[in-house]
Amino acid sequence: MAGVTAKPTKAVIYARVSGAKQVREGDGLASQENRCREYATYKDYDVVEVFMDDMSGKFERRPAMDRMLAFLRLHPKNSVVVIIDDISRFARNVQAHIALRETLSDAGGILESPSIEFGEDSDSRLVEHMLASVAQHQREKNAEQTSNRMKGRMMNCYSVFAAPIGYEYKKTGSHGKLLTRVEPIATIIKEALEGYASGRFSAQADVRRFLESQPDFPKDLPGGKIRQQKVTDMLNRVIYAGYVEHEPWGITRRKGHHEALISLKTYKAVQERRNGRGVAAKRPDISEDFPLRGAVNCACCDKPMTAYHARSATGRRYPYYNCQTKGCSEYRKGIRAEKIDTGFEAILRSLTPSKNMLDIAMSMLKDAWDQRGDQAKQAKAEIKRRHKELDKQQDALVERMIETSNPKVMAALESKIAMLEEEKLLLTDKLSQNTKPTHSLSEIIELLRDFLSSPWNIYENGSLVVKKTILNAAFKAPLAYDRENGYRTPQTSVIFDFLADFTSKCEMVRSRRLELPRVLPHSDLNAARLPIPPRPHCQ
Repeated sequence: MAGVTAKPTKAVIYARVSGAKQVREGDGLASQENRCREYATYKDYDVVEVFMDDMSGKFERRPAMDRMLAFLRLHPKNSVVVIIDDISRFARNVQAHIALRETLSDAGGILESPSIEFGEDSDSRLVEHMLASVAQHQREKNAEQTSNRMKGRMMNCYSVFAAPIGYEYKKTGSHGKLLTRVEPIATIIKEALEGYASGRFSAQADVRRFLESQPDFPKDLPGGKIRQQKVTDMLNRVIYAGYVEHEPWGITRRKGHHEALISLKTYKAVQERRNGRGVAAKRPDISEDFPLRGAVNCACCDKPMTAYHARSATGRRYPYYNCQTKGCSEYRKGIRAEKIDTGFEAILRSLTPSKNMLDIAMSMLKDAWDQRGDQAKQAKAEIKRRHKELDKQQDALVERMIETSNPKVMAALESKIAMLEEEKLLLTDKLSQNTKPTHSLSEIIELLRDFLSSPWNIYENGSLVVKKTILNAAFKAPLAYDRENGYRTPQTSVIFDFLADFTSKCEMVRSRRLELPRVLPHSDLNAARLPIPPRPHCQ
């Protein structure tokens, strides 16, 4: 009959949940689909497609929704029914709901649901908009409740945001979900942060290269690379020091319940280095051919020498060093790397102390180790005393704030109180640190003896990283090399300076006016006096 619209026979299902977590851990999409299919069977519709989104209903543009609208435009108008489980699954924002209803109508779709009957009359529209408004209110209320619960938990010193790399959330008996270390990633991050704080890594790019060299550290770029922003975020997170804070919620820094990877002092050192003057990153092309690159200076201008490969006529490559400082008398005059390496070997071999000196040094280390426990107790007592003193200062400042009405004075007092609170946090962190040594005395003595007795052997047989470590441990400044005369007197580190000075003081003590008269039998007044032979000391 003319003017009668044929009843649609095809239908599509649209389902939505708020996030990917509900897809992984819940069954919301499947239950929505099952209910919609039951409704389609009841209405004798043939379900030809299912569209599913996993994002908030406050947004109008969604991937699955856009695909569904494109699908509807490929069919005659009013020939396909769109089935939703509930109006809240369609949208949870009044504006988004109205816009989507109009877009759906323009695309030729017919909206139906087993929970509500849609219509085009004013009463049906009123009910529909009221339900959409209720859905929006529920979404906003849920967001408020979630935010309040998260804020309250954070005020109780718990992390509530996504677990940073190196941690994961695990359920515990008394704390609920608590950040827990993930090994070996946590140990790798600890080494990276402490290395940057101590200067082992001169720039953030060096930290990135270190992390990229660790097979167990997760990479986020092709070829085993890591985004530099990832390293920057890692260096900036106080959560690795065991603290939580969130300025938008007004939550100041406080000690968290999770285990820290580094101390608060180390975190402060990292921030000072990040905010200080930039340092050039170490060259990534330092290879095994040039382990002394950056450790040898030109003796003429005291500038670092450059290492390079020179190619012969036969195409063979030879390692060389030279000075690249313009104006220097040694500018671009090549020195074979073999000469520099041989001279360095002689210097490192000369640092080896005698066995007696090693025994004395080890004995002194044992004595210092025994004194360490008493010193730690005294240090803790001093920290507690200082903490109480800061509490008194804070109380006095608070009383002054109450008495004053001058805005400038109040701002100055607030700043001072904040500084004192920061210092108290550092002291509290020191008290909470485990003062028990990581390694036993025997392990430390064995490692130190191996290093002092044969630094050259360790250097020669070690990797490039080990060689760089030996250089940093044995010398406190770069070595100066003269092309004609070789190395100048090196500036050795404290331990080797101590051993050298101790050795010089322990040489044979010569007899000077240490004579005792011995009167020989039947001698006259001019009898000979026999000197006491020299006695060895410390040998």
